[in-house]
Amino acid sequence: MKRARFTEEQIIAVLKEHEAGAKTADLARKHGISEATIYNWKAKFGGMDVSEAKRLKALEEENAKPKKLLAEQMLDAAAFRELLSKKW
Repeated sequence: MKRARFTEEQIIAVLKEHEAGAKTADLARKHGISEATIYNWKAKFGGMDVSEAKRLKALEEENAKPKKLLAEQMLDAAAFRELLSKKW
């Protein structure tokens, strides 16, 4: 999995600069990111505090575990169905 270059604190700081009136192109150049990244961050973290962003990340990680288990179970079930459907 790709490691994030920016922490939640850094992302919130960049968004606060943007809200304060800094131009998107200038911020992108200053922080070494694309303008699209700033807009994606704004869609995901816009209006949040650092604590809320950390809570969001924790919830996303918590929800990823059951999703992974479900996907593994569905894969196992499909493999069993395929095995049982073959004639011996």
